[in-house]
Amino acid sequence: MPDRLILASASPQRKQLLNGLGLSFDVIPSTVSEEQHTEKNPGKRAVDLAVLKAKNIAQKYDGAWVIGCDTLVLAHNGTLLEKPKDAEDARRMIAMQSGKTSVVHSGLCLQAPDGRSMHDLSSSSVHFAALTEEQIDWWVQTNLWSERSGAFQIDGLGQLMIERIEGDWTSIVGLPVFLLGTMMHAMNYSDQRMAPSEQR
Repeated sequence: MPDRLILASASPQRKQLLNGLGLSFDVIPSTVSEEQHTEKNPGKRAVDLAVLKAKNIAQKYDGAWVIGCDTLVLAHNGTLLEKPKDAEDARRMIAMQSGKTSVVHSGLCLQAPDGRSMHDLSSSSVHFAALTEEQIDWWVQTNLWSERSGAFQIDGLGQLMIERIEGDWTSIVGLPVFLLGTMMHAMNYSDQRMAPSEQR
């Protein structure tokens, strides 16, 4: 029987992606305050927060594997777009990204029961369509921007605003699945449902 696996995130999208791997896991969100973390470099910030979230839960649950994640969006002009505070903030973020390309950084950390850990970053580009005021109004009214970095989603209705992506779709959703699998193999996470590691 594999060790306990914990997803240190309340994100239903991350939960859905992990469910898609057929793994048995618990959802226990971390209590790390993103606002109090002062790192400004977007990629490093995403990784740092993923590590902090994983460690926050790992220290409370001995004997468990813990997955920590953090996703943030960098607009074309270098503005960091985290989760919108309200509808007007969401409108500002979407208007800023309209007709432009944003970069989505997803930091990932896997913490083992014995204290070992791995962390890495997956970055992808999202190309937005040029949106009309009516389209932006529509999106804001859906409320689907809530709790979403950059005020958009790459799954569901949010796809109607996005012309194309470059990179890993699961990473943009918030949990880079291929990267997670790579970490699990490297750290000898054992579950019969996982694909065998590459033979060398």
